[in-house]
Amino acid sequence: MLAFVEGEIVEKEPTHVIVQAGGLGYEVFIPLSSYDRLPAPGGRCRLLLHDHVREDAHLLFGFATEAERRLFRMLIEISGIGPRLALGALSGLTPREFTAAVAEGDVKRLSRIRGIGRRTAERIVVELRSRLSEAEALEAKAGGEPLDDPGRRRRDTLLALIALGYAQAEAQRMVQSLTAAQVAGESVEDLVRAALTGRG
Repeated sequence: MLAFVEGEIVEKEPTHVIVQAGGLGYEVFIPLSSYDRLPAPGGRCRLLLHDHVREDAHLLFGFATEAERRLFRMLIEISGIGPRLALGALSGLTPREFTAAVAEGDVKRLSRIRGIGRRTAERIVVELRSRLSEAEALEAKAGGEPLDDPGRRRRDTLLALIALGYAQAEAQRMVQSLTAAQVAGESVEDLVRAALTGRG
């Protein structure tokens, strides 16, 4: 199974690129989110691959980030969603926006993506929501909100506590116990220590 391809972009279109590597030209289908990150033809790139083999075709799907590939792979495991539709979903929303819509149960937003009706959107929410970690869901929800430095430090402290194994509700209580002065003047590392030792 191919994991990635690295080489020169020979052709670049919103739906696919041709990458020359080791004397071979690889046609790789991509989402718009990856297209925007790639250089113009003649530039070099590295694409993470999903190698899709079936009886009548052998297709390569490429992604600029692991978040894109992971979401793509989760989508194609859902009944009724093939690789083309999954690619279209990633072209309609960024991985963060898509994850936020799933975490918030925003069926209306998901069903606006071409090819995804309300029933499919509902199935996506049901099947993917349980597979998102608390940290992923929280980060995606907060991603579109402009945070000041103290707000960002609070969020990063919360994510760190969740990563350490605390439930989201408990982690939120620990962060809320921190004083405004602490959040304004201490690093995330210090804030995590303070939350763990109850110095709020």
